[in-house]
Amino acid sequence: MFIQTESTPNPATLKFLPGQTVLEIGTADFPSADTSEKSPLAKRLFAVDGVTGVFLGHDFVTVTKADGLDWDHLKPALLGAVMEHFQSGDPVMDGDGAGNDGHANNHDEADAEVVGQIKTLLDTRVRPAVAQDGGDITFHGFDRGVVYLHMQGACAGCPSSTLTLKMGIENLLRHYIPEVTEVRPVAV
Repeated sequence: MFIQTESTPNPATLKFLPGQTVLEIGTADFPSADTSEKSPLAKRLFAVDGVTGVFLGHDFVTVTKADGLDWDHLKPALLGAVMEHFQSGDPVMDGDGAGNDGHANNHDEADAEVVGQIKTLLDTRVRPAVAQDGGDITFHGFDRGVVYLHMQGACAGCPSSTLTLKMGIENLLRHYIPEVTEVRPVAV
């Protein structure tokens, strides 16, 4: 098994490409070891000292490290953990094996059409691009023209995430959906 790695715009996050499907559907975000109980793969990665976050996508895994640690020291152990997991035959996720679409469904019924347009643009234009960088951006809410988005994986804590939100996503949404006036990040 050959596992490729790619750097991401977030220097604290590295993307691992195992050359096979990681999640059939959706994504799964594990911002701490305490949240990884549903994923044998995430648990295995958190067992490596210095891992502070794991994010699973369709065909990639991103790992976030603690400040002050060097990728040269962590990368061999993480490659070993990913390889060991996929060779073990263990599932990536316990249960149905799927992540989720990540979008919140709590919105005012009066905004249902606008929220549908926002989710469609995120799914077709934004999420594929940020997945290439090892992350995800999901809809969290819409209130009086403000879209609230949750950043995951390599996008969470990325130095360029504010620029991505304001100059990229906000401009895109405002162009196609006149009701959108601003985009703000949220921490879940």
